Amino acid sequence: MLDQIFGENNFQNEIVWKRSSAHSDSKRYGANHDTIFFYTGGANAWIWNKQFTAYDEQYLEQNYRYNDDKGRFRVSDMTANKPGGDVSYDWTTPDGKVVKPYKGRYWAYSKEKMKQMEEAGQIYYRTTGMPMLKHYLEEMPGVPLQTFWDDIKPVISGSEERLGYPTQKPLALLDRIVKASTSENDIVLDAFCGCGTALVAAQNLKRQWIGIDISPTSCRVMAKRLRDICGLPESEPLWKAERGFVVRDLPWSEEKLRAIPPFEFENWAVIALGGIPNKVQVGDMGVDGRIYPVSSSTAPRKKQEGELALKERWYPIQVKQKDKAGRPDIDSFEAMMMREDCEKGFFVSFHYSSDALQEIESFFKRSHKVIVALTVKEILEEQIAKKLV
Repeated sequence: MLDQIFGENNFQNEIVWKRSSAHSDSKRYGANHDTIFFYTGGANAWIWNKQFTAYDEQYLEQNYRYNDDKGRFRVSDMTANKPGGDVSYDWTTPDGKVVKPYKGRYWAYSKEKMKQMEEAGQIYYRTTGMPMLKHYLEEMPGVPLQTFWDDIKPVISGSEERLGYPTQKPLALLDRIVKASTSENDIVLDAFCGCGTALVAAQNLKRQWIGIDISPTSCRVMAKRLRDICGLPESEPLWKAERGFVVRDLPWSEEKLRAIPPFEFENWAVIALGGIPNKVQVGDMGVDGRIYPVSSSTAPRKKQEGELALKERWYPIQVKQKDKAGRPDIDSFEAMMMREDCEKGFFVSFHYSSDALQEIESFFKRSHKVIVALTVKEILEEQIAKKLV
């Protein structure tokens, strides 16, 4: 597809990103990398901002072995193979030694330039008196980026940026790609944008952007992320004023929401409530998503030696894509809340039968545990703020 869109002659690099440590696959080589294809729009017509990685510590120890009051530095030869102007002269060191270039070579700089560099403290002298040029570590950008990237860690359980989206990429990865191939105010298009990492990178780097995804869930994840992480308002007027963003073509009506796949519907409802959806579609034990209070954490601190077990605080969400949730649905949710000892839970459906609502009241009287019954209409009309408290 990329060959067809950009032309096979515009393929530049295949990049390997190491996304996990070694692991064992039963009947094949362990798959621990992703592949990134770098294409350009035409011959010599693309933006290229060279990126660098940090030097390896062993390389620094071997090469940046010198220090002065300006910092750590390495040295390089100040002679050249071919003459070019005033480069055949004797050089006198500060302690009076007279030196010449190595046999068959010339000075790489004019005598006047050498004097300027000496006055600026750029010359280091060996014991033989031979001048060497200083290269300070802090002035060096690093190692030019190669096609094997093993310095960016994947998003794993417990990562601060983890959203629970199955194919989420680390922000540092997209940050590097956007930096390399765009300038400020350029437009970044991600046509399969998932949870929107490329859009967040583009926004942070002052680029314009367009994201497209087939999944309504992805679009809501993106919108929430842009609001929460980037502080960008979702507003048509502010978007027109270049200070916000808009989301187009989401299934806002009840009719459209009835038609989308059940798992998509569950994710839409959970994200609309500010929760984190389950990654699995089966075996969820009656929990389609979780809301973590502000005082809690999606990656709670582990029990330390000598401490009592810490109780994870969260609120379950159950979603039913049906006309009316009934008493059996509520009974099942109540059983889960008792099993997990949850003080509050959220239930989402299009409507509720009268016996379902009566059971919610009875459950509170018996257990003092709260079930918040929300309708799709309330969510669409954003009438849920008071119920989420």
